[in-house]
Amino acid sequence: MLQHFEHLAPVLVAAVSLWATDYGMKSIVGEIVREIGQKCPLELSRDTSGAKGFAAFLTELAERIPDILMSSMCILVDHLDGESYMMRNAVLAAMAEMVLQVLNGDQLEEAARDTRDQFLDTLQAHGHDVNSFVRSRVLQLFTRIVQQKALPLTRFQAVVALAVGRLADKSVLVCKNAIQLLASFLANNPFSCKLSDTDFAGLLQKETQKLQEMRAERQSAAASAVLDPEEEWEAMLPELKSTLQQLLKLPPEEEIPEEIAATETTEAVKGRIRQLLAKANYKQAIILTREALDHFQQSEPFSQTDPDEAEETRFLNLLGTIFKSPRGPTQEKNPQGSAENVGPGQTDCRDKPSVPQPEQSGGKDALVKQEMLVQYLQDAYSFSLKITEAIGIISKMMYENTTTVVQEVIEFFVMAFQFGVPQALLGVRRMLPLIWSKEHGVREAVLNAYRQLYLNPKGDSARAKAHALIQNLSLLLVDASVGTIQCLQEILCEFVQKDELKPAVTQLLWERATEKVPCSPLERCSSVMLLGMMAGGKPEIVGSNLDTLVSIGLDEKFPQDYRLAQQVCHAIANLSDRRKPSLGKRHPPFRLPQGHRLFERLQEMVTEGFVHPDPLWIPFKEVAVTLIYQLAEGPEVICAQMLQGCAKQALEKIVEKSTPQGDPKETPVLSTFLLMNLLSLAGDVALQQLVHLEQAVSGELCRRRVLREEQENKTKEPKEKNTSTEATMEEEMGLVGATADDTEAELIRGICEVELLGGEQILAAFVPLLLKVCNNPGLYSNPELCAAAALTLGKFCMISATFCDSQLRLLFTMLEKSSLPILRSNIMIVIGDLAIRFPNLVDPWTPHLYARLRDPAQQVRKTAGLVMTHLILKDMVKVKGQVSEMAVLLIDPVPQIAALAKTFFNELSHKGNAIYNLLPDIISRLSDPEGGVEEQPFHVIMKQLLSYITKDKQTESLVEKLCQRFRTARTERQHRDLAYCMSQLPLTERGLRKMLDNFECFGDKLSDESIFDAFLSVVGKLRRGAKPEGKALIDEFEQKLRACHTRGLDAIEELELGQGDSLKTPSARKQSSVSRHQHVASAASDSDFVTPEPRRTARRHPTTQRHPTTQRLVKKKKPQIVFSSDESSEEELSAEMTEDETPKKITPIRRASTRRHRS
Repeated sequence: MLQHFEHLAPVLVAAVSLWATDYGMKSIVGEIVREIGQKCPLELSRDTSGAKGFAAFLTELAERIPDILMSSMCILVDHLDGESYMMRNAVLAAMAEMVLQVLNGDQLEEAARDTRDQFLDTLQAHGHDVNSFVRSRVLQLFTRIVQQKALPLTRFQAVVALAVGRLADKSVLVCKNAIQLLASFLANNPFSCKLSDTDFAGLLQKETQKLQEMRAERQSAAASAVLDPEEEWEAMLPELKSTLQQLLKLPPEEEIPEEIAATETTEAVKGRIRQLLAKANYKQAIILTREALDHFQQSEPFSQTDPDEAEETRFLNLLGTIFKSPRGPTQEKNPQGSAENVGPGQTDCRDKPSVPQPEQSGGKDALVKQEMLVQYLQDAYSFSLKITEAIGIISKMMYENTTTVVQEVIEFFVMAFQFGVPQALLGVRRMLPLIWSKEHGVREAVLNAYRQLYLNPKGDSARAKAHALIQNLSLLLVDASVGTIQCLQEILCEFVQKDELKPAVTQLLWERATEKVPCSPLERCSSVMLLGMMAGGKPEIVGSNLDTLVSIGLDEKFPQDYRLAQQVCHAIANLSDRRKPSLGKRHPPFRLPQGHRLFERLQEMVTEGFVHPDPLWIPFKEVAVTLIYQLAEGPEVICAQMLQGCAKQALEKIVEKSTPQGDPKETPVLSTFLLMNLLSLAGDVALQQLVHLEQAVSGELCRRRVLREEQENKTKEPKEKNTSTEATMEEEMGLVGATADDTEAELIRGICEVELLGGEQILAAFVPLLLKVCNNPGLYSNPELCAAAALTLGKFCMISATFCDSQLRLLFTMLEKSSLPILRSNIMIVIGDLAIRFPNLVDPWTPHLYARLRDPAQQVRKTAGLVMTHLILKDMVKVKGQVSEMAVLLIDPVPQIAALAKTFFNELSHKGNAIYNLLPDIISRLSDPEGGVEEQPFHVIMKQLLSYITKDKQTESLVEKLCQRFRTARTERQHRDLAYCMSQLPLTERGLRKMLDNFECFGDKLSDESIFDAFLSVVGKLRRGAKPEGKALIDEFEQKLRACHTRGLDAIEELELGQGDSLKTPSARKQSSVSRHQHVASAASDSDFVTPEPRRTARRHPTTQRHPTTQRLVKKKKPQIVFSSDESSEEELSAEMTEDETPKKITPIRRASTRRHRS
């Protein structure tokens, strides 16, 4: 039933478990499992429905009665080596359930522990299974085991290493589950709540040193316990002599005799005397010696005493001889007999150090505890290192295309950050740009991550929590880029709009900004930044305290804090709506009068700071000019006064430097920083004036026109509306509004073209000075001045198409000839903006833009890559063959540049067939021996680019194009490159047929080992997922490959002769292919793109004449090698492809082949 009705598995499991538990019919489980185990694995791989039923049954049965099923597991082990991945998953799941429910705990018997270890070994081994579903399932099972704390500590490192290794898996599902497993390890780790490898390293080193010291002390104590007998005897002699003298004075009746057993030997008694002396029990030792003298009168050393010596001397000599004599084997080995002969009330303490027993055991315990501590720290340090390694890999998966993987990555970094892993902060910052993701799930994951990390800080009161929240957010602003700040502002705006930030946070920020709470200048600046970010969600946060902000950052003081003033301007800028007003808006834009204190202070600060060489003045004045144009009524008047004031100060400086006694012919000199400040200010005013005209003025004209039209419509009488049918139709079609928009746009364009840079306008006065600086790089060689002048020239070019056209040659000359990387980088940015504003003017210069992608300076390459990425993806630049220069950036030694190029091609792959159309040109240029790249870098680039080819039709078309390229390739290197490209394509059976149809194009190149290996790799890939009916085709292709590799192309005919009738089906297939080629050839018969027949055909006739059947086959194949150029392959493809799959653009390979035939 399971084999034919897979949906019955839950019902049958319930029945079997009921019979086995309530009715004691446990044998039925073994019978059923035995039948499943006897199923042929090969049959189950074909019968997917049956395998699915069996797998569901075993999995659910293991969940219900794992203890009963465990006895039958040996029957199911064979399925782990079978073809069916579902059966492997079921058996592994059953093992995991047994580990969780039966083999869990520390009180397991030895046999149960061995079984558990075998199950875990099997699970770990299948973490490297060939099937991705099995690998994924193993990781899921380990996640459950870790979450329920059933994984032995001895296996932690091995399973963590398995999870880290699976992060590089090709399967997205495996990567996702590997991240989940690592997150479970973090949440359930037995080491610490703060996993800092640096802290663990310091602790480990400290405790290891302490352990070494304890071991050294123990060794020295053991060594001191075995001192030299001579030294010990000399040490105890004074006290022993004193005790002996006292005993000799006492009468013998008062002594406590030491009994000697009848069976006790001389050596045993000597050992007892030696131990008594070692224990400093001198009195009993002397008494036992006296007894031994009487008992062993004939035995040495008791028989060697001289009766003429004094009794004291005789006893001392005898005791010294016994104590210093070498110990016999009986004392060393501590035989059982000696223990039995210990006298009453005594303890056998031979060969033990003279340390008291409790102290000795305490020392051992301390040493064992220290060893355990060091082992714990070693495991914790290794675990933290593995987590750090995983973070480096997982952070690269932050921008994967799969939403679920990105969400898992975000959750992992949140958990790693909460566990104090230092490297997790980089991941938390790196996820910030995902707030702009179009995927709602990813955006919500980022918001939830920052909620968990920052909106719920620890604290006893609301103020303490607000202080912790502000401190955490301020840390994110340290060394943050402009992009990071914008992302954080978007997140804070979301929180503010949803009222998730408490009023206590805003209150504390204002207190820090106004210095009511003591704080450093940087903390004050960060508070103003955070207030500005929050104002993006609620402008009234700033609007209600505008005067306070002006007094905070723009008050008169010396020296001026331009950094704080800049952040104040950013915060105030949130009061304006920068977006172009829509037609539906009827209210006038928010503007402040010209005489407002804000603009007075901005004008004064810019003018007064102009003469001081402060590097922070330039970014401040840029923000100040922008703010004036956003909020002021008549901003051009304020900025004109600002420019005049700065120019006047520059002229005064020139007059001060030129003395009356000086040479009248000497040219007056202006300080470099003053000239740079003046040109930079003029450029900012020019750009903001253009933005003001095209957005604010144009929007206001449109708003007033709409209001005027509404007013006129209200005043019109109803009958007047019906008089003009033509006018009504125009209104319905929207032509009236469009005409008005065009009129307003022409008005603005005319002002920009004619008035701004001409006549008596203030900007026109700066043009001669600007051109002089740009045209004389030798005279004005300061890098910062050159960069400022180039940027200003670009801003002036943005205003007028006429001025831009006249200065483009100068800009590109500076781009090509300048030796300053900063200047080339700035000009690249300028030209990128000009390409968007005036694309027709910049288009002829496009090759010069692509040339910067190979600039020797890293900064210039990165800037050029960013600019070209934006221009190409926005369709502002035609994607020509030079896009191969972007492909070269994939192998750039700078990781950031290589990542940028990868991102570019990822985005380009979403634009229809863009990469497919560009590939032929890219291959041609990169494999060109004169201007291409080396062979190994070529492989890296093409592996990345060919991974974007996923459609079968594109693959088949590329196979045919690449096969034809073998004919026209000039070098062996190009042949190898083409073979490598074919090996990287995701071929299917139809692609293989295309390759067989064009076999003669590359057959004669197979003698090269690398080309042969590339095609063999194609065979290997095709075999992995091949159906039984397609394996014959693969075998035929492999036979041809090997025959050509060993004996050349002529061996194909011999192979065909040997196959005999087995070639009938392929010949029919080839006949249809030939007819298709004949149709294409006839369609292009008048063209001069027909490739002549290869010379080898003449050699094949004698062989074919002896076999008429083969001769007919060869004659049928002849038209196959007559092919048109690459452009005719599209005609052939059109007969097979549907309309929506047919590439609409002319591919670059067509142009390449045309040039080739024309030459």
